Amino acid sequence: LIFFLLMDRSISFFSLGALVGVLATAAVFSYIAGDRSVVDSDAKILKLAHGLDTAHPVHLGMERMKERLADLSGGRLTIDIYPSGVLGSEVQCIEQLQSGELAMTKTSTAAIESFIPELGIFGVPFLFDDDAHYWSVIDGEIGGELLAIGEGSGLFGLCFYDAGSRNFYSADKPIRSPADLKGMKIRVQNSRMAIAMVEALGGSPTPIAWGELYSALAQGVVDGAENNLPSFESSRHYEECKFFTPDAHTRVPDLLMISTAIWESLDAQERKWLQEAADESSVYQRQLWAVKMKESIAKVIAAGVEIVEADTRAFQKACAPIMDTLIGTPVEPWLRKIQAVK
Repeated sequence: LIFFLLMDRSISFFSLGALVGVLATAAVFSYIAGDRSVVDSDAKILKLAHGLDTAHPVHLGMERMKERLADLSGGRLTIDIYPSGVLGSEVQCIEQLQSGELAMTKTSTAAIESFIPELGIFGVPFLFDDDAHYWSVIDGEIGGELLAIGEGSGLFGLCFYDAGSRNFYSADKPIRSPADLKGMKIRVQNSRMAIAMVEALGGSPTPIAWGELYSALAQGVVDGAENNLPSFESSRHYEECKFFTPDAHTRVPDLLMISTAIWESLDAQERKWLQEAADESSVYQRQLWAVKMKESIAKVIAAGVEIVEADTRAFQKACAPIMDTLIGTPVEPWLRKIQAVK
């Protein structure tokens, strides 16, 4: 086309330049948008954003969901995934779900409890007797009710992802009992329940952004933190903290949430496809998490980390008064339901 325009001397170089600019712009737009004709020219594209890196088991689980949804729908429904916080923090992504700007996000219950107070139940320390108790709740009727509880707030849950148990780790001394936490500054998430737990154990809770924690540990701003083992390993916090205490004080799952407005815009068949793909991704992610746990514990031990045996009963006893503070709160009914499951 450009060749023939050059042959036509009535066409000005300005017009030619404008045409080249239009073609270049179209090419860039095509690259950004992707070739949707490969899937389906009428496909519905759901944007999913989260803050995890692309090697994380949860991200890989969501990649599996994307593949399965494309297969189940024959390309009519697909997902674009934006990892590593490129579209905002967990809270910002949740707000985008409420406004309908974003279709889906992965969130921790700590981040979402200010939007859906009932989900603060997962922050209650020593709520679950063991793994079997935890999964019977997550995979049972209570788990389904908790996923749907935020629908009226613009947030509908599709599935839970395994995020393991949260445990203490420290730089200068091992934490075996609540007595060891006295006077220690422990980094926590900005969660009322996490703050109350560390206070009950005698420590000084210090909310710090996750991305700033490594330097805070290195500089002695805090003496330790609490999180799951794969996060302890992948963040390289084991370089500063040589003591890891698997007390499993909380089991806090990740949730895959979808905007209620977008969920309701899907027809019944599309919802079925999406829910099936999400459920399959949850099962797959749990398998990946189990593998990651084994890899992480081997890596931190090789790096010189001591796995400290905890006096779990002493931790439970110290945290027991927290239960009384939940009376009359949105969390209380769920506490009673979970305690009744055996």
